[in-house]
Amino acid sequence: MSKLDGRVAVITGGASGIGAATAKLFIDEGARVLIADMQRDVGEEYAASLGENADFRQTDVTEEDQVAAAIAQAHDRWGTLDVVFNNAGFGGAMGPIEAISEAEWDLTFDVLLKGVFFGIKHAAPIMKAQNSGSIINTASVAGIQTGMGAHLYSVAKSAVITLTKTTANELAENMVRVNAICPGIIPTPLSSGKAIGDIGRDAAEQRVSKMTERLPKAQPMPKAGDPMFIARTALFLASDDSEWVTGTAHVVDGGWLTGKPWRSHDSWVTQTHPIKLYRPEGR
Repeated sequence: MSKLDGRVAVITGGASGIGAATAKLFIDEGARVLIADMQRDVGEEYAASLGENADFRQTDVTEEDQVAAAIAQAHDRWGTLDVVFNNAGFGGAMGPIEAISEAEWDLTFDVLLKGVFFGIKHAAPIMKAQNSGSIINTASVAGIQTGMGAHLYSVAKSAVITLTKTTANELAENMVRVNAICPGIIPTPLSSGKAIGDIGRDAAEQRVSKMTERLPKAQPMPKAGDPMFIARTALFLASDDSEWVTGTAHVVDGGWLTGKPWRSHDSWVTQTHPIKLYRPEGR
């Protein structure tokens, strides 16, 4: 038996990157998946490629009625709602603090935090009524450690982690689990700065390829991140394998949060300050 046989999931930002990898994996594991994404053409094409167990709804996660409609569409079509993966996101406002405008502040928090709030809010009543469900939120290592992302991105992702914990505490008595995933840098079209719908699939893949080449040098594990690494964590959190897990933030980052890669300062450690074992006198 597959891990998600007969279950219904909604994945925001499901047309590309982490969301797309998760949608395919969930369907391969027996789920029916509604992809909620702003990119209509890309989303419809991808949902069609996944077969009859996939559906699509164009969704702007900054608009509450659109998030509510996506969740309702999945529930109405398939009769239940087992998983909501609040995954949609973008880089948000960049640059020094004095250069960030109020409009950039609002948009960043609307996408990265309010969109997650809407997903939890509209999943909760359905899941509480059926006394089961898993809500998964995409946070980031930037929400745990400073210096990993821009100001507002980091603050928003930190807030996602806290919102995950507070709502997990509230919904636990109804056997609804809420968890977050904190990816390191995953080469995707959006993390490279452009959506597929903006520049085309070929150009997006070229940008991702360049990121994939560079990243192994920047992190302790010399292997670039892959959307499937996050999708597998989402599968764990969506399935019965995690039935007693709630309120957690799962770091999936190739060792990024452990610090600077050892190999990058190994010569400094071993040559400038060679390590000597202490030996008690006379031994």
